[in-house]
Amino acid sequence: MAQAAPALVPVTILTGFLGSGKTTLLNRILTEQHGHRIAVIENEFGEEGVDNDLLLQNADEQIVEMNNGCICCTVRGDLVRILGDLRERRQAGEITFERVIIETTGLADPGPVAQTFFIDDAVAEYYLLDAVITVIDAKHADKQLDEHKEAVEQVGFADRILLSKVDLVSEAEQQALRRRLSRINPRAPMRTVHFGNAPIEDILDIRGFNLNAVLEIDPEFLTSDEHEHDEAVSSFVFKSDKPFDAAKLEDFLGGLVQVYGPDMLRYKGVLFVKGSERQMVFQGVHQMMGADLGRRWQPGEKQQSKMVFIGRKLPKDMFIQGLKQCLA
Repeated sequence: MAQAAPALVPVTILTGFLGSGKTTLLNRILTEQHGHRIAVIENEFGEEGVDNDLLLQNADEQIVEMNNGCICCTVRGDLVRILGDLRERRQAGEITFERVIIETTGLADPGPVAQTFFIDDAVAEYYLLDAVITVIDAKHADKQLDEHKEAVEQVGFADRILLSKVDLVSEAEQQALRRRLSRINPRAPMRTVHFGNAPIEDILDIRGFNLNAVLEIDPEFLTSDEHEHDEAVSSFVFKSDKPFDAAKLEDFLGGLVQVYGPDMLRYKGVLFVKGSERQMVFQGVHQMMGADLGRRWQPGEKQQSKMVFIGRKLPKDMFIQGLKQCLA
């Protein structure tokens, strides 16, 4: 009898602008008794990382085991290499971990980190990208979103948004910020987090990158017409009760990705395809796009397509018109 393939190790990408509270959150993960064995990868590029005391001041040792069973790695080089190193040491029984959290630097677009899990075969056959979590500093977010495209891209990439420092803003300011974040990214649920105190289940096993995961879109986003900010990154939704012609849609999406891929941060959808009894689910990051058969349509269920696109200055009308022309 064939042996079942070993389960892939889930990976969470933790991002957020400088000072948002990522490091506080990571320090809690590395020191609290939460019962999870997590390898935390610190991307050290000029930003102060996890408290240096935690790293035992040992510059030669890249991988340090913490007293709660977690592992901390600092990466000054290649992410693919450190993931391979962790895999080898885990398989050799030298270290134990069940999952990985990668912290990106505060000025990074998480896209290239996410793409690593699609492009590199050795990484993809051992690790599963679970989700991108973005931490937002409620006090300074508006200014950061106005002035730094990276801050906006981090919101656009998020599968979940953690709002920190909400005690420093009024309820009205928090609600205005939530509306702004929803316009950039309508599919990421938001949670508040106080001094890094996020329940671990709010961060792990979200399956935001799973093609069969529920497509979560903030319903208020679809009815909101107020636009206080002209964001470089924005989102829009395409819905249709008519089925797609699969060949036409594949050609059109392929062309979109070739032309606009660098500006398409995240896109995802559940599709109603002519001649198929099952949903088609697809998603992508920049130029990397994948599609999969989803569950069967249930008797009496309304068959419809719903797609969300999040990107930089995407020509919404052209996308929508093109998608309409792919309907059967």
